[in-house]
Amino acid sequence: MNDKTDFRCGTVAIVGRPNVGKSTLLNALVGQKISITSRKAQTTRHRITGINTTEDAQYIFVDTPGFQTRHATALNRSLNRAVTSTLSSVDVVMFVIEAGNFGPDDEKVLNLLPETTPVLLIVNKRDRMNSAEEMLLFLRKVSEVRDFREIVPLSAKRADDIKHLLGVLRPYLLEGEPIYGEDDLTDRSERFMAAEILREKVFRWTGDEIPYTSTVIIDKYEQEGRLRRIFASVLVERDNHKAMIIGSKGAKLKQISTDARHDMEKLFDGPVYLEVFIKVKSGWADNDAGLRAYGYE
Repeated sequence: MNDKTDFRCGTVAIVGRPNVGKSTLLNALVGQKISITSRKAQTTRHRITGINTTEDAQYIFVDTPGFQTRHATALNRSLNRAVTSTLSSVDVVMFVIEAGNFGPDDEKVLNLLPETTPVLLIVNKRDRMNSAEEMLLFLRKVSEVRDFREIVPLSAKRADDIKHLLGVLRPYLLEGEPIYGEDDLTDRSERFMAAEILREKVFRWTGDEIPYTSTVIIDKYEQEGRLRRIFASVLVERDNHKAMIIGSKGAKLKQISTDARHDMEKLFDGPVYLEVFIKVKSGWADNDAGLRAYGYE
């Protein structure tokens, strides 16, 4: 791979308002689930780096939290800082929107993107459009807002669309050697990924009952051969949130833990012993010092 003189390597930011499918797109581009997905807004809270190395390029994707445009909590300020700091150091930006849906929140995000970095418009969920003519009219409307370098309608669930997108992105990467190993999928630690997987399962199994301000802390992470022993705490704001996650006779917590353990075993390719505790910590999401203690920037 390294003897190719035309090898390219570069960073690609994935940005957009919450819930346009950025994490699903990242997972498809990497070919492995490394970023959590959920119907809840603000699911992604950290910059997640995903890596895809092909014969002639290494794509380093950065999945950012969706820009928060409505609530001025410490958590949301932290999320927005994560996005803006990412954009200052990438080679190209993928601005992701949903097909047929371009509103004020999308425009707010677009206005925050740097003028000096190439921006590609990625129109996700293209299957929602009823016809090619309807899609064309929509693309014409959005392209009037900004001069995009490329416009790519796609479905993140279609392999051909993902392959096409990689081809579109390659010329924007810089010529040079790969930064990561051929088999690397992310620069995040296993400990971090374990916390993200568990947080996703909390969101998935509790629906809209639990506010997005719940988070996960890994208290202890040990490895003995292929076995990983993980002890984790889910932080919630109130006692009734704790009761909702535990469920009747602990059934809900068992579902969450089992589902998370299975995903961890797939990602880590080995057995996992997982123990989960639920703790009440009021106000953690609106306290800058507390956020830093829990790994937010």
